[in-house]
Amino acid sequence: MKFLVDAQLPRRLIHRLQEAGHDAIHTLDLPLGNRTPDDMINGISEREQRIVITKDADFVNSFTLYHKPYKLLLISTGNIKNAELERLFLQNIPRIAQAFEDHDFVELSQTVFTIHK
Repeated sequence: MKFLVDAQLPRRLIHRLQEAGHDAIHTLDLPLGNRTPDDMINGISEREQRIVITKDADFVNSFTLYHKPYKLLLISTGNIKNAELERLFLQNIPRIAQAFEDHDFVELSQTVFTIHK
């Protein structure tokens, strides 16, 4: 699977995804870096079939209204330490990948894994 990690999330997440065998980039890898507008992120996601990983509710609105980005992983943990987020993410990478085989919108919180239909 291919992922695009949004600006407000740590770059270390792409390394964990890559270690699990996935293709992953961070907005820092894009020409405009973390200043890349959401519509450009959506365009990259659509063209390259990348799952956007974000905390940004604007992507939820865009996905709900226009089914953009291609697929969406919403991180709804609130403010937690990066090490804790990384641990939570590592524990759930297989589950996340499995969910995206058949679904387009998944949400990960500190206590709940939700597949939106």
